Amino acid sequence: MSGTRFDPAGELRAARAALAARGSPDRAAGAKAYLKSELEFLGVDAGGLRATAREIVDRHRELDHDQLTALVRALWEEPVFELKALGVALLELRPGLLGADDLGLIEELVRRSGTWALVDWICTKVAAPVVLRAPAAAKVLERWSRDDDFWLRRAALLAQLPELRAGRGDFGLFARLAERMVEDREFFIRKAIGWVLRDVSRKRPELAFAFLAAHIDRVSGLTLREGSKHLTESQKRKLAQMRSGGRG
Repeated sequence: MSGTRFDPAGELRAARAALAARGSPDRAAGAKAYLKSELEFLGVDAGGLRATAREIVDRHRELDHDQLTALVRALWEEPVFELKALGVALLELRPGLLGADDLGLIEELVRRSGTWALVDWICTKVAAPVVLRAPAAAKVLERWSRDDDFWLRRAALLAQLPELRAGRGDFGLFARLAERMVEDREFFIRKAIGWVLRDVSRKRPELAFAFLAAHIDRVSGLTLREGSKHLTESQKRKLAQMRSGGRG
């Protein structure tokens, strides 16, 4: 460390003060209403959150795994949205400190999130780099995809999104997990499947088309609309024909 003892409680107090100084009562009220959350809000935007996270890591350039996770856990004990979000921002800044053993912590944060605004950030910026580096992560995603908690089921899909969006990733794994969820009645699951397919279709449209075609009688309208958004007009017409029963 930089010669000073790392004190999670002290960092928590400093973080709260820094975020409060960057907050806006009007933004806080708007965010609370928009997210329909029972959490407290300080009204800090994404730029302010990331700036606060950078200040912490700049003060502690040798921040190690145990110190980072201790601070994140302390932040997440607070019923304040921005403190929890700051924990995610810190994890995002130090992806190399996390490994397969931290999927348990990630799962805990997802379960405790209660809102897409935290879940999606955790999935795409924290879980995704771990999943990419950890061969055993596929089994964890398989388990998540069967969980009763729909946020964890959503995480099983979105933790794969960055690689799939880039034209890489294991689409076969995504397809296996999404297949068992295509008839899920939860909006956030239907939306997630469509979101991933939409982004996959930018570089590998044939994969998105094949998945939708294979499950055309089971996918929700939301999934179909989202997933086919960037397909060709010909592919869209073919899916519409199949959907209506004219598979000819």
